[in-house]
Amino acid sequence: MSGVVVHIRVQGKVQGVGFRDYTRRQARALGLGGFVRNLVDGSVEAQAIGDRDALESFVAAIERGPSTGRVDQCLVDWHQATMSYDEFEVRNF
Repeated sequence: MSGVVVHIRVQGKVQGVGFRDYTRRQARALGLGGFVRNLVDGSVEAQAIGDRDALESFVAAIERGPSTGRVDQCLVDWHQATMSYDEFEVRNF
């Protein structure tokens, strides 16, 4: 899978609340590849690849977050794809 890449760093109450599973479900529903992982500073990082429309829907879902968490800040960077992912996965640190 290739196209456009979005890199997202999410801060708030985003660890221990099912945020990574929520992110994976959103990405898979939109047909995106990539990953999501917790960072040691308490934030969550996600990177997804696909078409721009699907990625914009993905970003909107991440900015909302699951009802069990709270998104305080969402830093989003867009790039042209130089890599590819076959699926979307949850990674450990």
